[in-house]
Amino acid sequence: MTEDVGLWLHAVTRELDPAAVAGHTGVGGGPLRVVEAAGLAAVVSPVDLNEFGAEPMRRNLEDLAWLETVARAHHGVVDAAARLGPVVPARLGTVYLDEARVRAVLTERRADFVTVLRRIAGRTEWGVKAYTVPGAPAAPAQAAAAGGGRAGAGAAYLRRRRAELSAGEQRQQAALDSAEEVHAVLAGCAEAARRHPPQDRSLSAEPGLMLLNGAYLLDSARAEQFGETVAALADRFPAIRLQLTGPWPPYSFTTIDEEEEASR
Repeated sequence: MTEDVGLWLHAVTRELDPAAVAGHTGVGGGPLRVVEAAGLAAVVSPVDLNEFGAEPMRRNLEDLAWLETVARAHHGVVDAAARLGPVVPARLGTVYLDEARVRAVLTERRADFVTVLRRIAGRTEWGVKAYTVPGAPAAPAQAAAAGGGRAGAGAAYLRRRRAELSAGEQRQQAALDSAEEVHAVLAGCAEAARRHPPQDRSLSAEPGLMLLNGAYLLDSARAEQFGETVAALADRFPAIRLQLTGPWPPYSFTTIDEEEEASR
């Protein structure tokens, strides 16, 4: 490989016939290929380090259009590989200088990759987000009683505002409690569950506030039952809106907690 070309890592799996990725392209438009070592296979594609090296990538990550294009290309490869068998998706932006370094990672972290591949075999990730449902507009304020004067009208206004604020806080807390219960129920249906930070409204483009951004690892055979559970919870908690997405490659469940593994 030349000094200006690196290898973008898309995913790691147990074994993969190179013919399965022949003719397909990865991030940056380079052809996919398979690098093998230690009984594992890495799906990689060549990238220009002038764009995907450490410093250029830091700058490019500030460009949302660039980031969306790269993320879509990366996910497309991961999703295609996941249709052939369990894969460990690489984190976005994982780039190595050459095949030797990719092989070294496969060899050094073989036990970690094997552990994760066993965990996710026959399973997929589903996402559930919960949003507040914007309430109806407040009723118009009633006119002050005749003869009440400005002081009376001002005091009545303050009392109404305090009541409105209290009611709003109660609705917010009730919605939060509902989202917590939804997550508890869904986590009990899944092999594993994760809670991600709520997305900013500017990114989610949703009118309501996101209360839950959950990911759930499911045996593929239980996906339909999980969807039915989400629908039942949506009926049970009408004050929040639930959004089900998936199935996805198990991005949220392919990292190794090194401290947890050491304790074992």
